[in-house]
Amino acid sequence: MVRRSRGRPAPTVIDREWPHQVALPDDLCTARNYTLIREFCDKHGLDHWTRKVQAIWPDGRYEEWRLHCFRDPATADAFRNHFVGIVFDPVKDRQGGRTLGAWHRKDEYRRIVDQGPLTVPKALRS
Repeated sequence: MVRRSRGRPAPTVIDREWPHQVALPDDLCTARNYTLIREFCDKHGLDHWTRKVQAIWPDGRYEEWRLHCFRDPATADAFRNHFVGIVFDPVKDRQGGRTLGAWHRKDEYRRIVDQGPLTVPKALRS
């Protein structure tokens, strides 16, 4: 049986207590970009957790996205405005409202390589 770290809340707890979530493509949250995100959150004292969600588009394409989860909407808005993220509602946007459900997107798939101050590292631009 796989065990969860004692220092990290369960996904259901994160969705309940940090319900204001901002989605960014996972490729934008690595390497130097991770440092930019971390520094922004530390500088502004943003209390948050991250989760992942599988985004699936109508044409069958899918992509991993990272959710940055906050306790209050003002904090989530500050993060979203700075990094140009997408508002994610864990109850409405997850498949059937399930904690581990996929995110069925209704828009057309578009590969994002630059967003706000973030850019996909060259190694991941295939």
